[in-house]
Amino acid sequence: MSNEQVLTNARIVLEDNIVDGSVLIRDGWIADISEGGSSVGDDFEGDYLLPGLIELHTDHLEAHYSPRPGVRWLKIAAIQAHDAQVVTSGITTVFDCLRLGTDEDNGFPKGEMRGMADALAQAKDEGRLRADHLIHLRCEVSTADVLDQFEDFQNDPQVRLVSMMDHAPGQRQFQTMDQYTLYYKTKRGLSDEAFAAFVERQQALSARYATPHRTALAEACELRGIAIASHDDATIEHVEESIGYGVRLAEFPTSFEAAEASHRAGLSVLMGAPNVVRGKSHSGNIAARDLAERGVLDVLSSDYVPFSLIHAPFVLADEIEAIDLPKAIAMVTATPARTVGLNDRGRIAVGLRADIARIHRREGVPVVRSVWREGRRVA
Repeated sequence: MSNEQVLTNARIVLEDNIVDGSVLIRDGWIADISEGGSSVGDDFEGDYLLPGLIELHTDHLEAHYSPRPGVRWLKIAAIQAHDAQVVTSGITTVFDCLRLGTDEDNGFPKGEMRGMADALAQAKDEGRLRADHLIHLRCEVSTADVLDQFEDFQNDPQVRLVSMMDHAPGQRQFQTMDQYTLYYKTKRGLSDEAFAAFVERQQALSARYATPHRTALAEACELRGIAIASHDDATIEHVEESIGYGVRLAEFPTSFEAAEASHRAGLSVLMGAPNVVRGKSHSGNIAARDLAERGVLDVLSSDYVPFSLIHAPFVLADEIEAIDLPKAIAMVTATPARTVGLNDRGRIAVGLRADIARIHRREGVPVVRSVWREGRRVA
């Protein structure tokens, strides 16, 4: 016998409008959407019924695994803590970022992120996780060992997204030395001489490795059907380079011209939901709201605050006239799903997975009341 449940008296957020009605779930899939109430089922009491949120870029697992410099937490425990925070933020699909490429400032040695991926697979197999976890490999292309570490993942079906990053001074996120100096010299307490030597080494590594590593990673991803993201594109030339590599997702462009060029070219422009909530970037780059007002913001990521992914769309809908709630919610559901080829989720539509979040919100910060993944309540 099939397993059916009804969610009723809900404000159902579709991709282009909101309807008051009910959703029928059968065997984990959306079987029917009807306007009007039902005498049976789980009464939403007028709360919003949204698609489960889809998170493409979060470093939050790393924060649980390495909560202090030099500290490593038990991998399974870190994953479960991360999973709990993610799902209670309304997120039903999460791409966990694993950082590849080791330099003198940060990164994990070869094998450590492979171990995290194995722990994620184990947690799934043992039924420990409530959200659907996939892997986003953040590849620091200016490091000598990034391709060696990438080889550890060549047969891993969990990997669905790869981003190519270069954090060397004068590149992408750190176009000005003011930003780089604050981020590295001031925070690390380096002397002028030590900082100058550090900068010289990082620039030399970037010059040597960045281009061949980007090329090799792009070729590998094309062969395996893995979506590619650029990171911190700043110029038209960066965007043109990204297009040549087959990039689908433009993460955190650092200039208006790069964001607009990416959007025109059909790339999904991603910015941080914390940027929206705070009204500015923590690193001093462009504000996500400004991109939203220009109509070139496509995807939001919680980045370092999981709950911001449900909070930010309501901020955009409240404050930007051209963005209504369905359009804002699509930035955290339908558009990220399409960008990475997850065609079975991201919308409230018949035939799709019953990944659903119940959200109560009169004003201010929304409340996540309950969450379902594939028809099973998980929060």
